[in-house]
Amino acid sequence: MRARQIEVFRMVMRLGTLTSAAEALNVSQPALSQILLHTEDELGFKLFLRVKGRLIPTPEAEDLYPEVERLFGDLEALRRRAGDLRHGKAGIVRLAASAPPSLSLVPEALRHFRAAHPDMRILSHVVPAEIVMSMLDDGQAGLGIAMTDQAIPGIEAEIIGRTRIVCVLPSGHRLAGQDRVRAADLDGETLISYRATSLPGQLLREALAREGIAFQPEMEIDVSIIALAFVQQKLGVAVVDGLLPWHSFPGLVTRPFLPEVSLPLCLLTSARRPLSRSHDLLRAHLRTACRQLGLDQPHGSRP
Repeated sequence: MRARQIEVFRMVMRLGTLTSAAEALNVSQPALSQILLHTEDELGFKLFLRVKGRLIPTPEAEDLYPEVERLFGDLEALRRRAGDLRHGKAGIVRLAASAPPSLSLVPEALRHFRAAHPDMRILSHVVPAEIVMSMLDDGQAGLGIAMTDQAIPGIEAEIIGRTRIVCVLPSGHRLAGQDRVRAADLDGETLISYRATSLPGQLLREALAREGIAFQPEMEIDVSIIALAFVQQKLGVAVVDGLLPWHSFPGLVTRPFLPEVSLPLCLLTSARRPLSRSHDLLRAHLRTACRQLGLDQPHGSRP
């Protein structure tokens, strides 16, 4: 029995007449009668006997009816589930993000996303940008966000904002009194910054080279959050992204860094898999959060 046949059989069983069932289902009585006849032909036995204008269920119909009610309940549950997915009331989002956006942009976006879609389940992963790409590629994540716009086969990148490189200093440092810190000011300081092969490292090396200064960190890091404890312990000064909420960590101050270098903040998706409705909703909230935090404003240009 197909879904429509189940619906017709159930309604006739409940109401007892073709007229009442047709009105309830908003179809013509001849059309409903035809569906019922086709159902009986396919089953190979009668479902109803016509007695004085009423339909009397056969023993076979009585035997089928409990199972039909169970199946109809499953169909209704399926319809409700599909409706919830359509309207963003159910589903799962799998987000993979590198550490800086995970500590700044992502919480802001998820706050509004959860308020609008409280029944959505969220699986959030904080991993390096390279792992974000891998998780998108193999389907472990549906949406990614990282500070890279480097072309990767099978990955689509949308730049939604930019963040400046800043200088992070211990409180009381000699440079903390300046409005900004220039690369030349760091002469003699232990520099904490990115690996030269990373995108931030490449951009810093190119920017400093134009001023005749070599980019040679004494302490190399993969992600900016690693610099937190190093600077707090006064092991050096860090030149890192300004996306992290550095002001919330004790013992640190930040100053704009010159020459100005900006890093792209990118939404990443798989080019091989369509984006689900739930992931598309979260993507919209991430864009909005970027605007609300002022990250969508131009912050210099990529060298």
